Amino acid sequence: MTSLPIYLGYKYFRSKKGAFASFTSIMAIAGLALGVAALVIVLSVMNGFERELQTRVLGVVPQLIIRNESAITQYNDLIAQLIESPEVQAASPYIETQGLMSANNRARGVFVTGIIPELEESISILPNYMYAGSLDDLTAKEGVVIGGWLSRYLGITVGDDITIMTTNLRSSVLGSFPRSLSLEVVGIFELKAELDQSLVLIHHDLASNLLNLSLESTQGVRIKTSDLFEANDIGYRLLDGYVPQDEGYYFTSWQRTHGTLFQAIQLEKKLISLMLFLIITVAAFNILSTLVMTVKAKEREIAILKTMGCSNAQLTGIFITLGMIIGVLGIIIGLILGLLITPNIDSIIHFSESLINRSLMDSYFINYFPYEFRLSQLIQISISCIVLSLLFSYFPASKAAKLNPVTILRHE
Repeated sequence: MTSLPIYLGYKYFRSKKGAFASFTSIMAIAGLALGVAALVIVLSVMNGFERELQTRVLGVVPQLIIRNESAITQYNDLIAQLIESPEVQAASPYIETQGLMSANNRARGVFVTGIIPELEESISILPNYMYAGSLDDLTAKEGVVIGGWLSRYLGITVGDDITIMTTNLRSSVLGSFPRSLSLEVVGIFELKAELDQSLVLIHHDLASNLLNLSLESTQGVRIKTSDLFEANDIGYRLLDGYVPQDEGYYFTSWQRTHGTLFQAIQLEKKLISLMLFLIITVAAFNILSTLVMTVKAKEREIAILKTMGCSNAQLTGIFITLGMIIGVLGIIIGLILGLLITPNIDSIIHFSESLINRSLMDSYFINYFPYEFRLSQLIQISISCIVLSLLFSYFPASKAAKLNPVTILRHE
């Protein structure tokens, strides 16, 4: 009798007409599978966005910048002090200003950033995403590196000339005018992120000259930290121990400039997970309704089993087995669907764009769907669904065990 619950549970799962499963069982499996697949897809995509924020965007955006109320002179001495901290992996001078880039009768507002090309590889991932030219071609008097989106928008490529007009004024006998530069494009990078539209790189010395800074002066010192998510705390510790005191130094970090975006992704992931988990809970109700209908249809057989000596525990086990078969199959099918659909979301989006002849992703922060499967999440989803399946199976199963065979068989 030990195998009776498993045998009868599987028998009740099968269709009377010999099909793999009854119609109600198939509907319950389908509902649970769709809920699991949706949860896997959404969580994996949100994981991907979170990863892209940490790597591509925060790998280029300064993690931490030490600034001063005035220009920082003798910045090499400050960098030497900062490097002594074990929490500082790399540091370099950094200048940023706003400008207007124009070419081929088109213009675009940009952030003009002055860097030391030789130090960029140690502090940024940008050198790994150059698909034309090189950062090493930037010199103190010539050269500009722009993003792929900006190059296509302006219709330019490596070797073409562009004009950058800044907000800095130049005075002459005729009055004050915005300073402008005519530079040759020496490199193009492609991050497939918002930075492709606005980030423009020139040599630090050229940027310093553009802002009328003296030799060996800079706006700030850019720092790559040992822990990305401790940037603010590291900034406070650097100000306390490695920066000259009472000289107007302060810091800015990615948590202040891009932190709201990261927090929004975290919050959205939690809210969407809760919403989809509720959908799975609703889908699990199908298991309960399926078992209730099965118990009602099998009352006569239950009564006979009880008169033959079947215990309440065995009767409960029969319907729990039926519920778990439905739950496990729904989870497995849902996981398979999620793992198959998620890597192909971009293809689905591109197909949809071709049908409506409209781009759906260009206006977003990241113009494609990144994804990342996390085993811990898949395990949590599976365990949660199994618990729900067990919970919703228990109530109709316990009801079946409490049926009175005398009442049921009275009219037989």
